[in-house]
Amino acid sequence: MAGNREFVNRKLHSLLGVIPVGLFLIVHLTVNHFATRGEEQFTKATGVMEGLPFLIVLELILIFLPLLYHAIYGLYIAFTAKNNVGRMGFFRNWMFLLQRVTGVITLIFLAWHVWETKIAYMMGTVTNFYDMMTNILSSPFMFWFYVIGLISTTFHFSNGLWSFCVSWGITISPRSQRISTYVTMVVFILLTIIGIQDILAFV
Repeated sequence: MAGNREFVNRKLHSLLGVIPVGLFLIVHLTVNHFATRGEEQFTKATGVMEGLPFLIVLELILIFLPLLYHAIYGLYIAFTAKNNVGRMGFFRNWMFLLQRVTGVITLIFLAWHVWETKIAYMMGTVTNFYDMMTNILSSPFMFWFYVIGLISTTFHFSNGLWSFCVSWGITISPRSQRISTYVTMVVFILLTIIGIQDILAFV
């Protein structure tokens, strides 16, 4: 019974990491990318997102609750997993370790990011997202904190996408898993480039 429960939990953890959390990451980076076109375009894009009906309910059901489950169970996996990088050193073992490390970094980054952006906006202490991000990233420490947090997040999602494909039986053969490795690394590079451009747009 315990084994079945863990199997279901891992499946759900993998699924939520891609849908809806991973999809939200892509949407979030896309909306932020409007900052590369200037403050006016960014404000219009964020205005559309903030103007969605039942926004709080949608965010709670589609983002925060799935993210909370993924984060909590992910921490359990990270601190109970037996890493064997030092003993074997194969590529996938390193990816396994990096997935756990970037998961913890991503959680810390997201918690801070939500606190100083979304929570601040809901409390009324911030009314302009563009000015808010400009002020945050004016600090060299926060700039590099965001860069590291972004890279950890995009890697965690991209490598998690590879694990998702294996876990859900999409890539079964060694060849398909090898191709999936290349594809997910391209995803990682593209999302990272977009994210870095987003950050630089506020600097």
